[in-house]
Amino acid sequence: MSGRRVVVFPSVAELGSTLAQLVSSRAEKALNTGASFSLGLSGGSLVSILSKELPAVPNLDCSRWLIGFCDERLVPFTDPESTYGLYKNQLFGKISIPEERILAIDPSLPVQECADDYAGKLSKAFNTEQIPVFDMLLLGMGPDGHTCSLFPDHPLLQESQRTVAPISDSPKPPPQRVTMTLPTVNAARCVVFVSTGGSKAPILKQVLEGGEGPALPAALVAPRQGELFWLVDEPAAASLTSQVERPGPGARL
Repeated sequence: MSGRRVVVFPSVAELGSTLAQLVSSRAEKALNTGASFSLGLSGGSLVSILSKELPAVPNLDCSRWLIGFCDERLVPFTDPESTYGLYKNQLFGKISIPEERILAIDPSLPVQECADDYAGKLSKAFNTEQIPVFDMLLLGMGPDGHTCSLFPDHPLLQESQRTVAPISDSPKPPPQRVTMTLPTVNAARCVVFVSTGGSKAPILKQVLEGGEGPALPAALVAPRQGELFWLVDEPAAASLTSQVERPGPGARL
């Protein structure tokens, strides 16, 4: 890992524009050296941030992007809990990603079969039987320190073999989900967390600066050979005492 960077912004708006620039720059870098740019998406506030900011990036060409999902709820795509459904309605039509380059789960399958099927889609898309290496993963963090659908004290935190895994007992509804495992997350070339709002301040401090008890799931994300960014707003960063970056307007990461 090339080192964690914690970057603090005055507002979500400034965070969002910098995030879109970061995605665009890493896409350009990947496409200069390879055939595609692979991006893993998460739900929550990232949906609205990306849906607003990515279409505003000038001359953004997404025709060679490959989109996956860091986790997904096992619900129909028309359900408001579906991460794919939210992005389909709010973003994908605005940035013209070819439908065949968006890797979604099959929500009609039982959860174990759904996870196996999605692992197969990733294996085929990345042409590997090993853990796929995404160019970039965008992650959120819950108020309990979970990320993807990896929850504190859950057995899946010990998973070392599978690319994605089923979860049938999520403490946060809906209970059935498919999630990337920690080895998949930590194989990525660039991982970006986005955390905003004062309610996240205590858990952000615990994740970034440590605390009592076992490390929380978000604290276990440490790309083996990639970059790690935490993009946060001032309210979320209010309790931090460790060193952070506060870039000026228009700064590029």
